[in-house]
Amino acid sequence: MLTLDTHTFIAAAPKALRAECADLTPAQFHDRYCELSGPIRVGDWSPAGKRSAEFTATLEFTDHLRTVIATGSPVAAMTSALYDEGYPVEILQFHQRRTASGTATFVQCECNGRRGWGAALAEDGAESTVRAMIAGVNLLRLPGPSADR
Repeated sequence: MLTLDTHTFIAAAPKALRAECADLTPAQFHDRYCELSGPIRVGDWSPAGKRSAEFTATLEFTDHLRTVIATGSPVAAMTSALYDEGYPVEILQFHQRRTASGTATFVQCECNGRRGWGAALAEDGAESTVRAMIAGVNLLRLPGPSADR
């Protein structure tokens, strides 16, 4: 994991998110938008290479693991994997910016009519995207997948 300079991270956020979090301290921002706990966690992460858009991510759900292997868009791969697991997430806004600390990604997610932002910082843009999406879904505090998938 990267060392987080929260002020730089917040400065990289899109204008709408910066306005929404204007009264938060850096610690509050981190707790609100970068939440690591919830029904889904990112386990193992493996990029295929610096010049490749391939990655493997292991997602930890309450009662099982799922490995996502993707070439191309991490947003498409994660959206599909989450949908298959009963989390019909839609990405409404996506913002990614390279900082001195790594790649900062901010996503506004919607699932079952609820909206919220997720944010993450990682060395790799794909990893940052995956972690931001999982943070967004977890922050919505979604119940587990429905039985009638």
